[in-house]
Amino acid sequence: MTGQNPVFIPGPTNIPERLRRAMNIPTSDHRAPDFVNFMQPLLDDLKKVFNTRTGTVITFPGSGTGGWEASVTNTLSPGDKVLIARFGMFSHKWIDLCQRHNLDVEVIECEWGTGAPAERYAEKLKADTNHEIKAVLVTHNETATGVKSDIAAVRQAMDAASHPAMLYVDCVSSLGSMDFRMDEWGVDLAVSGSQKGFMLSTGLAIVGVSEKAMAACETAKCPRCYFDFRIMSNATATGGYPYTPVLPLMSGLRESLDMLLEEGLENVFARHFRIAEGVRQAVKAWGLKLCAVTPDLYSHTVSAIYVPDGFDSDSLTNHAFDKYQISFGVGLGEMAGKAFRIGHLGSMTVTMALSGIATIEMAMKDLGYPIELGSGVAAAQAYYRG
Repeated sequence: MTGQNPVFIPGPTNIPERLRRAMNIPTSDHRAPDFVNFMQPLLDDLKKVFNTRTGTVITFPGSGTGGWEASVTNTLSPGDKVLIARFGMFSHKWIDLCQRHNLDVEVIECEWGTGAPAERYAEKLKADTNHEIKAVLVTHNETATGVKSDIAAVRQAMDAASHPAMLYVDCVSSLGSMDFRMDEWGVDLAVSGSQKGFMLSTGLAIVGVSEKAMAACETAKCPRCYFDFRIMSNATATGGYPYTPVLPLMSGLRESLDMLLEEGLENVFARHFRIAEGVRQAVKAWGLKLCAVTPDLYSHTVSAIYVPDGFDSDSLTNHAFDKYQISFGVGLGEMAGKAFRIGHLGSMTVTMALSGIATIEMAMKDLGYPIELGSGVAAAQAYYRG
């Protein structure tokens, strides 16, 4: 029997049966009068997840990458200067996207395994006395290295420099799983997607837009059509949609929000922390090392784990799939061949996490890793029982 095991990749995540059923809907008319009764409450509840009262939430058919592109093209013009730190594969890809849109990208190079360097952002912003930097870009949760960054510290650096740049945050693998505070942290663009904390299939880009960012749409000169914030927000303000929406996914998103709000967001965050800490206890028991260099950087949605010298992480993840039919995250970018990843976000429980820990432990033992079989499971069990 295949397809029965959970996945332990950091997205797309496991889809609960409740959400699979919610997405199994017949064709309906998005121009019908009752669509307004569906659309506006959906957007209102999304604001609760972004933790914003003043912002606007916009959804597009697409993925998080589409959300990146929408954020850039709606608020910036070719030649505008942006400041971003590169410390993982997804910050690297965001840099590439900005360069392709002919932005002037100033990159702060960082060691992979570290987070967004607030102090280096502060130096660059203080030196920018002419305010040429129009946007500061930060990846909240770097999926390639299992690192979360302190967004509040970056905002404090911006405020200390009295810099008017907008703050853009990639929260694709954190929103709905880890604490996120759009208004409190002064985030102008927050980019997410349906396939991670919302526990759905890939297909919706979900973007939180501040009032300042929405105003920037009026002067931004990057071309956009399909991803135009103004067209979308004007349509959804009256309960409409400017083109054909992905209704099955939106139906699933409605149910996903109900699940998150029923559990309570604080409880969702606590569950993710508890599961992640059990995984970290297992890694410690194996004698292995996380890519995140210090505990304050540990992600609660994905753990990236170095394999010992002389071993290949891709061989490990391939073996786990071939022999045990379970997927773990491969190493990306500088982590390729050096690290594997355990995704523990979205629809995940302690029991599910234990099955993943046990399976990757068996795979490592099969390949001659210097670990004691059962050690990681026992360490995680001890933590979960407590």
